[in-house]
Amino acid sequence: MVQDPLTIDTENVNPKYPKSIPYIIGNEAAERFSFYGMRSILATFLVAQFFNPTANPALQTVAEAQANESTHFFVSLAYALPFVGALAADWFFGKYKVILYVSIIYCLGHLCLALFDTDLTGFRYGLILIAIGAGGIKSCVSANVGDQFDKTNQSLLSKVYGWFYFAINSGSVLSTIAIPYIYKHYGAQWAFGIPGVLMALATIIFFTGRKKYVRLPPQGVNKNNFVFISLYALFNMGKKQKGQSLLDVAKEKFDPEKVEGMKAVWRVMAVFAFVPVFWAMWDQSLSEWVLQATKLDLTMFGYKLLPEQIQTANPIFLLSFIPIFNYGLYPFLDKIGIKTTPLRRFGAGLFLTGLSFVIIALLQEKIDAGQHPTVWWQILAYMVLSAGETLVSITGLEYAYTQSPKSMKSTMSAIWLLTVAIGNMFVAFVNSSISNHGFFSRFEGASYFWFFVVLINVFLVVYLFVSPRLKERNYVTEDENKLVAETTNL
Repeated sequence: MVQDPLTIDTENVNPKYPKSIPYIIGNEAAERFSFYGMRSILATFLVAQFFNPTANPALQTVAEAQANESTHFFVSLAYALPFVGALAADWFFGKYKVILYVSIIYCLGHLCLALFDTDLTGFRYGLILIAIGAGGIKSCVSANVGDQFDKTNQSLLSKVYGWFYFAINSGSVLSTIAIPYIYKHYGAQWAFGIPGVLMALATIIFFTGRKKYVRLPPQGVNKNNFVFISLYALFNMGKKQKGQSLLDVAKEKFDPEKVEGMKAVWRVMAVFAFVPVFWAMWDQSLSEWVLQATKLDLTMFGYKLLPEQIQTANPIFLLSFIPIFNYGLYPFLDKIGIKTTPLRRFGAGLFLTGLSFVIIALLQEKIDAGQHPTVWWQILAYMVLSAGETLVSITGLEYAYTQSPKSMKSTMSAIWLLTVAIGNMFVAFVNSSISNHGFFSRFEGASYFWFFVVLINVFLVVYLFVSPRLKERNYVTEDENKLVAETTNL
């Protein structure tokens, strides 16, 4: 039975924030500072310290490819492991224990980076430990925020997620400004050690709030999930009857409602199949673009910036574009008859991402010709890329939420993170081929970036053909309509 809306309003007259929220927000800000801080200098450090310490021009292309391979493999691992972290939390340990345990692993990873700044093997072990920590935290922290609320203060949830997102970007901006400066003036040990101190602080903040958290207990192994149902349907496709979908054969063993929800997951995955190419290109702005910045004139407004600091432009542009798009561009386009559906935003975002790489490729052509162009061209590329990110990344999170039933929303979040991992794994593969003089070694200098321009255009053409044929089903709207109908019938 649905509650009387008047009763619901009365219960939420004076909603209060959960006492645990400051600890969660503080933990997230410090953790993001540590992650983006070490990543801001990772590619340039690997080249300068391990792969081309003598700055030999003849070795630079291979050295940069090796650094990019390591960087993208690290990111791929960090975004693949949230799926494992989510299962560990939901099935065995609960979110609190997973966050606490992997935070300790995270701290050990930072310690390895600081201690083994001259030992590549030890340094790589540190990256693996950080990927485990970042992956485990990423799958649990945002869900842990939602766990702290009940029906008396649900109205405050969107505001808290706003502060949560603000904490992420604040940590990113501050660290990408400060850590490159520390690296240049005080060395690698300090530059990697300070993010480790911030991660230790994040762990302490989280642990301090232990008595204030709402802790949902683990539910045990639940076989009514994406992996079990999909595999069962695949291995029993011979049982499929005329008029049935492939997944329908799983209804004989699994919860039919879960199977129906799984169909929604696969519909969304038809869209998400085009997302890895976006992440393959976006994540290069924190590695390949940083290495390109070392060859630019970095003077801005009379100040000479460090190449690792230029990437700060991305979160600044992103935070600016979110309100502009949501409250200006989208309503304007809707008003003049151009409906900004999620699928159209995806397509536009892919186009802008490709356009940003056109700018980078043209810039690289000038560098290849021996010129020393201004960094303002790269700032322009960051602006275009950030607009593409607003259209793809934020729309993707919304699409995953609205196009999946309640029982599948966590699954869709994990799959969304896997698209990041897949994109980065492809870039790691390309750079591995370059460093080992394989097939992709023919793409040097500007041709490397032109390759990705061609790649995303191929995906965009296929997307323009496929997207009009994709079926959409907004579960949020359906749930709201159902609620109104049930309330009306009381």
